[in-house]
Amino acid sequence: MLLKDESVPVNDRLQRVCELLKERISYYDWVGFYFRNGDKEELKLGPYAGNPTDHTIIPFGKGICGQVAVSNKNFVVPDVKAQDNYIACSLTVKSEIVIPLFKDGVNIGQIDIDSNTIDPFGKADEEFLEFVNAEVSKIL
Repeated sequence: MLLKDESVPVNDRLQRVCELLKERISYYDWVGFYFRNGDKEELKLGPYAGNPTDHTIIPFGKGICGQVAVSNKNFVVPDVKAQDNYIACSLTVKSEIVIPLFKDGVNIGQIDIDSNTIDPFGKADEEFLEFVNAEVSKIL
């Protein structure tokens, strides 16, 4: 299995997860991991698939990702234009889903997915991405 191949560095395995999700799910237009940046109250961009982003560091509380870092809860945004605290990554992004990633009960990061489609994310996406994060946490 992709994640369990210890001969491949962890970041390369996470990169492949991002690429697979983007390739296989039509409305996943940008897929990336953000991780807590050491002891700082900020997130640092990890592996991702999609267009480059200027948002390589996100302070806790800022944007959807920063809010999830504080709340420890899933955040589904059906329409980013309706969010006051949204950080625009691209004019084409219409919606976003962010799922926290826990290791030993501690929020160490998250998976962030942007879509160019309005309101594509449902409960199945949340459950699937929670599963992905649970599997990812096993290799971190």
